[in-house]
Amino acid sequence: MIRRRKRWLLPVSLLAAMLLGLLPLPTGLQPLRPFWLALVVAYWVIEDPDRAGLGLAFSVGLISDLAFGGLLGEQALRLVVMSFILQRFRSQLRFFPVAQQAAAVGGLLLNDRIVSAAIHGALGLPQLPWTYWIAPLLGMLLWAPLYLVMDALRFGRRT
Repeated sequence: MIRRRKRWLLPVSLLAAMLLGLLPLPTGLQPLRPFWLALVVAYWVIEDPDRAGLGLAFSVGLISDLAFGGLLGEQALRLVVMSFILQRFRSQLRFFPVAQQAAAVGGLLLNDRIVSAAIHGALGLPQLPWTYWIAPLLGMLLWAPLYLVMDALRFGRRT
């Protein structure tokens, strides 16, 4: 049986991730905001590499840089680095249990914070407070529910 692809899901999920990133949070909770866009891009790079890759990561990163009003190209670079690593190890990651995938994604999100700190350091910008280093842990914990919801939306009900 041939399943119809839900082509709308990729742009809608990226838009939802961007909106979650723009959602206002109280000052105390701001450091805990997971990098939703990275989680969604990671899902698509792992599960549908024909449609999601470095070009998508770069494009979405530039759009999010404009939407968030940050340093132009920072999120684009961060997402491209993450997507490159994911593409390199996709064949192994795809068959990991979800808990091991979560650990790998947590490591990628931690690497994302390191890349961000390196960019800020190279440009002489102020570094983010230490509490922002908690967000990769939260992103790692959110990977399993996000993965399961995205798979359910992508494949629908299996009978």
